[in-house]
Amino acid sequence: MGKNRIWIRAVPAVFCLGALLSSCGRETSHHVVRSPDGQLAVTFRVAEDGTAWYRLSLGDSVILRDSRLGLVREDEDFSRNLSLASVSRSKKGEETYTLSHGKQRHHTYRYNRRVFSLENGSGRPMDVVFQVSDDGAAFRYAFPDSSRDMKKIVRENSEFAFLPGTKAFIQHIAPAKTGWSGTNPSYEEHYEPGIPVESLRVHATGWAFPALFQSGEFWVLLSETAPDRDYCGCRLAQDTLAGSFFIRFPEEGEAFPGGALNPESTLPWKTPWRILAASRGLRGIAESTLGTDLAAPSRLEDLSFIRPGRSSWSWVLLKDDSTVYDVQKRFIDYAAHMTWEYCLVDADWDRKIGYDGLARLAEYARTKDVGILVWYNSSGDWNTTPYTPKSKLLTREDRVREFSSLRDMGVKGVKVDFFAGDGQSMMAYYQDIFEDAAAFGLMVNCHGATLPRGRHRTYPNLVTVEAVRGFEFYTFDQTNADMAPTHSCFQPFTRNVFDPMDYTPVCFSEIPSMERVTTQGFELATSVIFWSGIQHFAETPKGMARVPEVVRDFMRRVPAAWDEMRFIDGFPGEWVALARRSGDIWYVAGIHGGETEREMRLDLSFLSGKKTGTLITDGADDRSFSSRKVSLPSELPFEIRLRPRGGFVMVF
Repeated sequence: MGKNRIWIRAVPAVFCLGALLSSCGRETSHHVVRSPDGQLAVTFRVAEDGTAWYRLSLGDSVILRDSRLGLVREDEDFSRNLSLASVSRSKKGEETYTLSHGKQRHHTYRYNRRVFSLENGSGRPMDVVFQVSDDGAAFRYAFPDSSRDMKKIVRENSEFAFLPGTKAFIQHIAPAKTGWSGTNPSYEEHYEPGIPVESLRVHATGWAFPALFQSGEFWVLLSETAPDRDYCGCRLAQDTLAGSFFIRFPEEGEAFPGGALNPESTLPWKTPWRILAASRGLRGIAESTLGTDLAAPSRLEDLSFIRPGRSSWSWVLLKDDSTVYDVQKRFIDYAAHMTWEYCLVDADWDRKIGYDGLARLAEYARTKDVGILVWYNSSGDWNTTPYTPKSKLLTREDRVREFSSLRDMGVKGVKVDFFAGDGQSMMAYYQDIFEDAAAFGLMVNCHGATLPRGRHRTYPNLVTVEAVRGFEFYTFDQTNADMAPTHSCFQPFTRNVFDPMDYTPVCFSEIPSMERVTTQGFELATSVIFWSGIQHFAETPKGMARVPEVVRDFMRRVPAAWDEMRFIDGFPGEWVALARRSGDIWYVAGIHGGETEREMRLDLSFLSGKKTGTLITDGADDRSFSSRKVSLPSELPFEIRLRPRGGFVMVF
């Protein structure tokens, strides 16, 4: 049946025994799961032809049309000839948890849950589980049977059918084994700036999560969370004519050598959650925490070694020649002077500094109360990257040997780069690294990597992940540098909503051989706009020494872990203003991606009792600052005018 199928009028149900059974056999009625506030609703049904569907509504408005559900295993088809065996009553749920780092420390997730138990044509069971909270809906599939035989999923039919004219803010997936040294895909592309879904160019490799969509005043952010060793990372494929998107699996070449690409497991078995954050306006999207609400709780018992913080980093502006002992010692001194917690020693340290030299650096850093982080190449033979240490994390024996050596030196964490993609075995490789690193008290930062998908809750030692076209790309060519302002204004609505992002922000200096088009105020604001468990700053000691003391003082104090986040205003790719709280101090920041001045009118009424603060923004030109004390008006919005590609921070 078509995607625009008209709803079938309900026929009398055939009643079944059991307190939790509402119907059995062929089902033509629909069942609703509502959010706790009653505004968001998922409507589920099984049609007469045995296909399963859902739709998503907010208030009286449908924001996602009838969308297909189901999947196909190699041994069984769960996409058609389905019957509804039972429907659970709507059950309220509440979960509280605390994160070591992130955009919000304390979380309370309230939802309503219903389980739709289906049987396929041969009588095999599959559950579809929906949970609906005030900020969105989520669903997953579960196979409740028990079997030691390996089952393989060949296709997932989960559909997201948008209304005509819906606009997409999404990035495509680069083809596997393309790009520099064959390192794609790495989630490092630019975003489409609000293109109608019917007009999107078809990308054979699909579209990355998170994917943002606008239909009038309504917004939907699609993503996934809670993958485990038994599933691959997924993406979206599109049906351009229908305005629909479907779940798609990775390409050949995205697996660990000899490992599984697509999902396979024994039974019982659950898929990752499919997330549909939804709201009227952008506040509900930007403030949503569904990515961690639905993730598995921490699997680590000892969290004492996990310490969020800020880090100096030489490579982004000084490149390969900076990975030598004397320069790294200078960057340790820089971190200490700025009261930052870490210094990152990047690629080729094993050849240019050596293990003995690294041990001396770690000891020197310890005397300065600075922790050392070191780079590793994750890859075996899946790409041709030349940087080392390489092929030293491929087996558990390799990892134990390396990680025990680093622990003995006093190293605090590893940055692991150049993963191969989203195949199931590659996703398991990430977990191997997280678990073995935790056993030796090491934090982990992944680069050249997939989307975190809530893993920083399950493995809190995962402090950050790149998975973004970050600042280093602005040092490679001018096109990237020119797109920096608008590209930055996408991240708070997409990539950085649910997961930490190692964008490596804040550069006040000029970029060698490039023109930096962002202002000083813009660069300063990114230290608050972007969040990451460890925030690696791009600026060098010389560049930091040239800015006013009020700016250096701000950079000494800006946190890397936050207690609370508030979205104030903005639009993807154009501008954004938000606030983050650490303790009793609020940091308000804004960036503007446009080429003309913008006047921001900010509702700061949530700053109850905090009427005066300090504003730092651009000065008379793009390479200067101005600062002053500010007082909040008692009723009217706070007004600030920004330079083209400018920004500001305020501290209350």
